[in-house]
Amino acid sequence: MLRSGLIATKIGNSSYHHGDGTNTHVTVLKIDECIVARVKTIEKDGYNAVQLASIEKGRDISNIKKPQRKIFTSIKISPKKIIKEFRVDNDNILEVGTRLNADHFKVDQFIDASSFSIGKGFAGVMKRHNFGGLRASHGVSISHRSHGSTGQNQDPGRVFKGKKMAGRMGNKRVTKQNLKVIEIDNQNNLLIVKGSVPGKKNSTVYLKDSIKK
Repeated sequence: MLRSGLIATKIGNSSYHHGDGTNTHVTVLKIDECIVARVKTIEKDGYNAVQLASIEKGRDISNIKKPQRKIFTSIKISPKKIIKEFRVDNDNILEVGTRLNADHFKVDQFIDASSFSIGKGFAGVMKRHNFGGLRASHGVSISHRSHGSTGQNQDPGRVFKGKKMAGRMGNKRVTKQNLKVIEIDNQNNLLIVKGSVPGKKNSTVYLKDSIKK
């Protein structure tokens, strides 16, 4: 059963203290009132989906591009920073203007979180791919952290695509699956989930029901 997800902002990490004295590493997510800005249907668009608008843009509406300006003015809301589309089933289509908050999910439910991981810049193979490096002595000079040989002999005589080598590390879209919802704070619109969520503080996170549980 496909239903709409939520757009959240990562507040940070913390510890959750249970009644039995145990602690759990959690991530705190802020839901900034997701508003259904557009609805797509099979009859008109070929598939069912809802587009959510969230997070205040902080700019005058005259600076917004015309296609987006039409969306915001039609439902009479202030400009939003993020517009995200979620595929839904026919039974879970929402009306334009519907507002979704943290209570869209339930405690003990499992969700998937997608965001861009923290960028770490150019990294070597030992940091990026957990290589062991070359020998520390006996002939190895100034190449202790290098990746060694990457090619082959005359045939095929080239480096295959996807070879693990040094390069940019992080700043990729990552999805963390099966995160358990520990607590929901409806008053402050906060979602507390077990474990870590990709991205740094104040990064945008897309949440939806877990596809594996």
